[in-house]
Amino acid sequence: MDTSQAARRTAGNTPAKGGGFRSVAMIVIFDVAAPLAAYSLLRSAGLTAVTALLLSGVFPALGVTISAIQNRRLDVVGALVLAGIVVGTVLGLVSHSTRLLLVEGSVPTAVFGVACLGSLRTRRSLMFRFALEFTGPDTAKGREMTRLWQYDGYRRVFRIITAVWGIGFLLEAALRVVIVYNTSTGTALASSKITPFLWAGILSAWTVAYGTHHKKKGERMAAATSEIPGTSHMNPPSPEIG
Repeated sequence: MDTSQAARRTAGNTPAKGGGFRSVAMIVIFDVAAPLAAYSLLRSAGLTAVTALLLSGVFPALGVTISAIQNRRLDVVGALVLAGIVVGTVLGLVSHSTRLLLVEGSVPTAVFGVACLGSLRTRRSLMFRFALEFTGPDTAKGREMTRLWQYDGYRRVFRIITAVWGIGFLLEAALRVVIVYNTSTGTALASSKITPFLWAGILSAWTVAYGTHHKKKGERMAAATSEIPGTSHMNPPSPEIG
């Protein structure tokens, strides 16, 4: 599982308790435990490292497929992850190189990082689109987010968040390459399953702290401005991360 998929599952609104438990269980089983256990068992059975890696990649693909069936749609990140698995499988079969197969896993992460940075030149930054998707554009909060986009301060907050996540994705992709070419296959595989969640967790924590800081700052500015006669109608709402 790459950082872009981890970001999709850790960013956005907190799911309902039951849904949250199922999401965590899916991640633990299909993206971490099953691939690592399968690789270890297959290697113990005498299979080559490339074959073991290819077969262990079935579980993340199965996880994405189940998620798509449950949600009745395959989102962009899920499609990107599946495409990465397919490309990695082809490369592994053709090259028989474990390092190339492991490095390929960083491609979706790098692509997502570039997409984040590239979206800064579009009408809506990518992280705002993700936040709106998680919130639901047709919900009351989603409609409020769409309305708030008219304010420069609100747009600036999301653009900074998008830039930080984009740079973070690119750094994680580079780190994975370094790990793959300087450690054993088993260590690189374990790192590829765990590091994305740590990376996305750090970025998510920063995002929440950054959004909270600007929300409080906006509230203080609005309160100060409202004390000036005749300006209360001019106060934009405080930026809030959806």
